Amino acid sequence: MQPKVSIIMGSTSDLPVMKKAADFLNDLKIPFEINALSAHRTPAQVETFAKGAEDRGIKVIIAAAGMAAHLPGVIASMVKIPVIGVPINASLDGMDALLSIAQMPPGIPVATVGINGAQNAGILAAQMIATGDAETSQKLANFKESLKDKIVKANEDLKEVKYEFKTN
Repeated sequence: MQPKVSIIMGSTSDLPVMKKAADFLNDLKIPFEINALSAHRTPAQVETFAKGAEDRGIKVIIAAAGMAAHLPGVIASMVKIPVIGVPINASLDGMDALLSIAQMPPGIPVATVGINGAQNAGILAAQMIATGDAETSQKLANFKESLKDKIVKANEDLKEVKYEFKTN
């Protein structure tokens, strides 16, 4: 099985957040890999990874980082495939990472999700894969339908909540 998505994080301390991306990809049966690479501590390994990703069949890279959060941008500077940045709340409520990832120079785009938004990164990666994969597209359609079903059920459950002045 060859990975289509690569999940990269600055350190394994990011794994509790990034697990949500992995869980989503796993649920949709999209092959992925997970690695820890640091733009600051292992720059040579980041370069080797990035320059070889496309040749290994990677279609999308999800890169998570906190604080200075250079990892997604450094990777994006070396690849032609999409990079999704996940800002990690490691300091300053994650705002430092969010701004570092979102404010990329022209020509080096990084699609950026919300702070600790790993599940949305997994969904976005799947949507990118789905542009050329009908099976993944159908799985995403089913997932989106299940979101609607959850809200419908939530409203049914809320009907059972009783308050003296509640009107519905």
